[in-house]
Amino acid sequence: MVISAEPIIYGLIFIAVLVLVEGLYLTVFGKSISLNNKVNRRLALLEKGAGREQVLEQLRKEMTQHIKSRSIPLYSILATKAQKANIAFSPAQLVMIMVGLSVVAFIGLTVGTATEPPVRIVVSLAMGVGAVFMWINKKAKTRMSMIEEQLPDAVELMVRSLRVGHPFSSAIGIVAKEVPDPLGTEMGMIADEAAYGRDMGESLKAMAERMDMQDMRFLAVAVNIQQTAGGNLAEILDGLAKVIRARFKLFRRVKAITAEAKWSGTFLSGFPVGALVMINLLDPNYYDDVKETAVFIPACLVVGGFLAVNIFVMKSLVNIKV
Repeated sequence: MVISAEPIIYGLIFIAVLVLVEGLYLTVFGKSISLNNKVNRRLALLEKGAGREQVLEQLRKEMTQHIKSRSIPLYSILATKAQKANIAFSPAQLVMIMVGLSVVAFIGLTVGTATEPPVRIVVSLAMGVGAVFMWINKKAKTRMSMIEEQLPDAVELMVRSLRVGHPFSSAIGIVAKEVPDPLGTEMGMIADEAAYGRDMGESLKAMAERMDMQDMRFLAVAVNIQQTAGGNLAEILDGLAKVIRARFKLFRRVKAITAEAKWSGTFLSGFPVGALVMINLLDPNYYDDVKETAVFIPACLVVGGFLAVNIFVMKSLVNIKV
């Protein structure tokens, strides 16, 4: 029995491309861009000697550049995810990275496999674009999850600041200094914008829309209502913090309850593909007797269609809206 090494080489090249994206990102922007850094990115840039206005302009550019580039062909599928992930690479740089990674993948496939050139071109393009998309998607999920977890503590910190006599702008500034990324930099931008004359409620609303986050919308609405109608902002935010924390606990509980079903759906969706790969690894000539028949290609298309439908059906079954 001869085991083909080509599928393994394909997988190793794709993993190498993914690692290359992350390495390039950290090399260009340094440790301050990492979400697990204790000092948020805004403070790190200020410590390097950059002016407050310069840092604000740089961060605003990073946080809005992807939404403005939705009109770029094929980039629109990445724009929303890249916006939520707050990728510091510009859209043009991301496109260049896709092209560069595709070239690297093509070279790796040329050296490591004997696949025909048209197939290598298609696979290398898929690897380059797919690696960037997977990387951005993972960054977006991680960042949004961290913001959801940080927000209740940040609101409670605002409440404590307001109760000891600080104005709301100072409370936002305290959050910007005490809370690490990603929320620390976001709040720091709001504090800087308020210092240059922008309305605090408007800044919070813009941030909520940019991140498409319901809890952040609640915060923006609460601040806007207090600015319009008056009232005790500390008490309003204290109640909001409790609501946000309760929602967060509910989401975690639902996630824990549905974890088994999601893993079962993932397994059932991935098992046929895994079985196909293993069959080709263990016996590359397994389909030689039937692949020349007239029904082989139509049968493959039908099976592929059923697999695609299965993925969407299994995803819809475990996607519970709360």
